[in-house]
Amino acid sequence: MGIREFPGGAPRGKSIAVGMRRSPDVSPRRLSDISPQLRQLKYLVVDEAIKEDLKWSRSVEDLTSGPVGLTSIEERILRITGYYGYQPWAASYKREERPRDSPGPAEAQAPAGAEAGGRTSPHCWRCSRAQLKKMFWGVAVVLCVCSSWAGSTQLAKLTFRKFDAPFTLTWFATNWNFLFFPLYYVGHICKSEEKQSVRQRYRECCRFFGDNGLTLKVFFTKAAPFGVLWTLTNYLYLHAIKKVNTTDVSVLFCCNKAFVFLLSWIVLRDRFMGVRIVAAILAIAGIVMMTYADGFHSHSVIGIALVVGSASMSALYKVLFKLLLGSAKFGEAALFLSILGVFNIFFITCIPVILYFTKVEYWSSFDDIPWGNLCGFSVLLLTFNIVLNFGIAVTYPTLMSAGIVLSVPVNAVVDHYTSKIVFNGVRVIAIIIIGLGFLLLLLPEEWDVWLIKLLTRLKVRKKEETAEGGADLGSGPQSKNRRARPSFAR
Repeated sequence: MGIREFPGGAPRGKSIAVGMRRSPDVSPRRLSDISPQLRQLKYLVVDEAIKEDLKWSRSVEDLTSGPVGLTSIEERILRITGYYGYQPWAASYKREERPRDSPGPAEAQAPAGAEAGGRTSPHCWRCSRAQLKKMFWGVAVVLCVCSSWAGSTQLAKLTFRKFDAPFTLTWFATNWNFLFFPLYYVGHICKSEEKQSVRQRYRECCRFFGDNGLTLKVFFTKAAPFGVLWTLTNYLYLHAIKKVNTTDVSVLFCCNKAFVFLLSWIVLRDRFMGVRIVAAILAIAGIVMMTYADGFHSHSVIGIALVVGSASMSALYKVLFKLLLGSAKFGEAALFLSILGVFNIFFITCIPVILYFTKVEYWSSFDDIPWGNLCGFSVLLLTFNIVLNFGIAVTYPTLMSAGIVLSVPVNAVVDHYTSKIVFNGVRVIAIIIIGLGFLLLLLPEEWDVWLIKLLTRLKVRKKEETAEGGADLGSGPQSKNRRARPSFAR
């Protein structure tokens, strides 16, 4: 209903002083004319920081403000709610100071990035292009992780046909870790504006180990244990490839994500998440079903135990790294991995030599060693670790983890054509269960909040569409003409 104006300038009824003079270009409107604005104000969320000011403005401002005047229904609603940037609690705010060509509510409802004619502003376009670029790099990283991990697994299986020495292969591939820091420094020279010398960059990265840098004590207490865990992880994984097919090995190694969560929850006191407990249960159930698929034969049971041990060592490596060293930047991570290569060269080299002379891992001559397979496996494993450690600079970590899961079907296809693997129902269900558990572990910590917000938004949108549909059916041509007018008469 409208508000009548009297010569005295005050409306009949309550004698309340209004904090603003009536704008000459705004005429009183009926409440039905602003129904779209009222529907939007229904779902308005007010910032927490101004709630107290809003309470004050609703109860006191009308009695203490300036000259008496009359406002329209729209302006009164905007004053009460502070909508569209209207701030009645600011004493310096004047109606005359607002530019006459400021956008009305109908224009303010449009997205912030939208301009006249439906075009998008350059800033939002840049954001969209940046996100699109990050997704493109994410696809490339996923393909690289998947191909390098599956390729290294298949190449290791092929190598063992001529070179039955898993520990020697592990030692040979780990030596290539020495290249991490040199490759990082090359990237630093190519992309960084402040180019540092090798010594300067090395000293800066050494601060990761403490104020004294990389001392002999730090090397043996903070680097050597991780070198042992690294060697055990790779050795157990390669030894398992000799016992079972590559599909089972790759899918069982995905359980390391569940082990990381369990250890982090126990050791690091990370946040408890029910969905991750479910994922861990699925991983354990998948391991049992995978063992049952082969009939609990000793050969397969040993292979499954080896790959589960490899996943456990990998999880222990990650949790201890976070506990003892925390998070590392790219240069610090590259230096740490290079130090593991140095540790492997100086302190692990004696083990392959002992295995050779004890004829545990014996080969007749060096000419019989398939150097191409060894070097190919080492390059693929190095590529996998580089992308996994530094791919976060160009894409999302979740996408990189998804590449490990995608390697499972790749290995399954290769095994189907190159070996006598039997994909019975139990094996397929075990693969699906472990894969599902791995994907559940990739959910962010706030996934439930995001899901509730999404469902609430969909519910609100459905209500709005239902209300608008009912208004269109009952209003007729007159209401259509009325809605076609702008919110403010100019």
